[in-house]
Amino acid sequence: MPTLDSPEQFEGIFETGETLRQVYATDASVYEELPAAVAFPKSEEDVRVLIQLARKEKLGLIPRTAGTSLAGQVVGSGIVVDFSRFMTRILEIDTAGQTVVVQPGVIRNELNMELAKHGLFFGPETSTQNRAMMGGMLGNNSCGSNSIVYGSVRDHVIEVEGFLSDGSRVKFGEVDKETYLEKCELPGLEGDIYRNLEKVLGDQANRSHLMDYSPLPEIPRRNTGYALDLLAHAEPYNGQHGGPLNLAKLIAGAEGTLMLVTRIRLNCPLLPPAHVGHVCAHFESVDEALRANLVALEANPYACELIDHHIVEGTKRNLKFQRNRFFIEGDPKALLVTELRDESEEELRNRLEALKSAFQDAGLGYAFTFVYGIDCERVWDLRNAGLGLLSNVPGDPKPVAVIEDTAVLPSDLPAYISDLTASLKNKYNLECVHYAHAGSGELHLRPVINLKTREGNELFREVLRETASIVKQYRGSLSGEHGDGRLRGEFIEYMVGKQIYGWMRELKLTWDPENILNPGKIIDVPPMNTHLRYEPGMVTPDYKTWFRWDETQGFLRAAEMCNGTASCRKTHLSGGTMCPSYMATHDEKDCTRARANRLRYVMTRGTGPEVFTDEGLQEVMDLCLSCKACKSECPSNVNVARMKAEVLQQRYDLEGIPMRSRMIGHYADLLKLAAPFSAVWNWIYREKNSGGWIKSLIGFSSKRSMP
Repeated sequence: MPTLDSPEQFEGIFETGETLRQVYATDASVYEELPAAVAFPKSEEDVRVLIQLARKEKLGLIPRTAGTSLAGQVVGSGIVVDFSRFMTRILEIDTAGQTVVVQPGVIRNELNMELAKHGLFFGPETSTQNRAMMGGMLGNNSCGSNSIVYGSVRDHVIEVEGFLSDGSRVKFGEVDKETYLEKCELPGLEGDIYRNLEKVLGDQANRSHLMDYSPLPEIPRRNTGYALDLLAHAEPYNGQHGGPLNLAKLIAGAEGTLMLVTRIRLNCPLLPPAHVGHVCAHFESVDEALRANLVALEANPYACELIDHHIVEGTKRNLKFQRNRFFIEGDPKALLVTELRDESEEELRNRLEALKSAFQDAGLGYAFTFVYGIDCERVWDLRNAGLGLLSNVPGDPKPVAVIEDTAVLPSDLPAYISDLTASLKNKYNLECVHYAHAGSGELHLRPVINLKTREGNELFREVLRETASIVKQYRGSLSGEHGDGRLRGEFIEYMVGKQIYGWMRELKLTWDPENILNPGKIIDVPPMNTHLRYEPGMVTPDYKTWFRWDETQGFLRAAEMCNGTASCRKTHLSGGTMCPSYMATHDEKDCTRARANRLRYVMTRGTGPEVFTDEGLQEVMDLCLSCKACKSECPSNVNVARMKAEVLQQRYDLEGIPMRSRMIGHYADLLKLAAPFSAVWNWIYREKNSGGWIKSLIGFSSKRSMP
């Protein structure tokens, strides 16, 4: 890996230190690969400079915002380009036109806080909405619980601006037939892009083939490769039957593999109806809940979400979510939460009662809880914590994000889930966790697999291969909202066939001839069971510790409870306490996730207590305030305060207790001894030269005042 220096004219931060690179080696997926550098651009010109550097050094550029990707989209060996530090501004709100222009690092919920002042709203909502950012949501074409009404980011993107792989600046928005033909005549890379589309989509036989072998167009969640089938309906190819061509729709879901986006213009509808209520229906099986889902869809809901008993049980182990169980009666095998909204409170109550009656008339469900207003947020908090709650199962076998994101027609969902679960049980003796977007035909399924073993590593890939074959039978999408990345990209050719995959590969080559834009995602992806966090066959090292870690089966496994979904990256605007140091610095290395990841990283690469003297580990632990907010607010119960205490004691045992720690521990005694000489004491510490020298000697900042 080349040694990189910060490029000239780069105004942002460019880091090549091992600690920060390791912090950025993972996201919320099971993948891990050490990048060459991490860059934090401050301006659009900085992005152009990074493209020039990548072309010169033959390195990939990996765009990243909150790093909550589940398919390894922001993991790679190139330069991670983190937009979340500086490029975080809302640039324009057009109330009359109902649009907004944002930079990639704008947090979804914080965008809505500003839009609400204008009576507007951005619909798509991921479960990570209080830290997920618009750049990542565009890259993945994110949807969310309310996609029944609001669809995906692709449905709302109007224009994107940014840079192509040659460093040229572009804007993509709607173009009519006449403008399209002019674009095809342009010199350079932008013209090549339109000429490639004309070559593929200008042929009626090609368009027919796309329609026949792509996922069913009626499926609302479709992210299988590049959206060529969507573009094929546009006016330049379908005449008056199609709307304007808009390549921003192609960029949505392209995972940063086609261009680096610096501005996004989005459509923002009016705020939803004020009155909200849920019917929380309880069932004896997942199959019964999925059949009830078809009844719920007749009520025109805003959301219809499934929660299975694995998640319900997980809430019993979490302090925060024990309080959110208020709507659960008994021990259901599945819950179906249906959200209705209305301008009239009375009409809302009537509709909720009618839906309950419809469930009962169909003989589905044994209990029905109504939830209103602010309490609905507590229900969604529990639902959105599903991923984290699943990861707080102790031990090496974990519910793994491998099937995770398949989508079919809602009417096919009961049969599809039945076929899939039966196949996994019969072939591999696996059972799955089921949760999420039943109303949109997508469930997140997680089989329990031990990825540390060679057998588990092979099973990881075999399960996805089996899943792909069943999804294809229903003409579904292997990826509904979490993207292809390096997890599902390997199977795109199988899903759509060699010809369509060939067109997608040609499209990538046209946009990015030197393969510098997030390489190894979507196209030419390495086997999906490589570059995992754990080498197959690894033995989990055991460490002698001061604390007992029996509940997690060891200290290392306590760190491994962190799944990377980054609840610790929310800001003070979202409420809660975790993580106060990240709220202050907005620096990834100062969040709970970074501390757990660094601890896991060093402990899996050593066997003795010397790993706890790692300087990078001390660096990420340093700003942990031991406030214990992570213990209650992290869905996975990652208790970093306790981990930090263990790490410090292990280090002190080897290196001795530092003077600063001794002074803090005995400060009251020192002040008593100094009291008779208070005038001298105070003068020494307040005098700039002597005070600064002494503070530096004992390990305090020279700016700190002393008692």
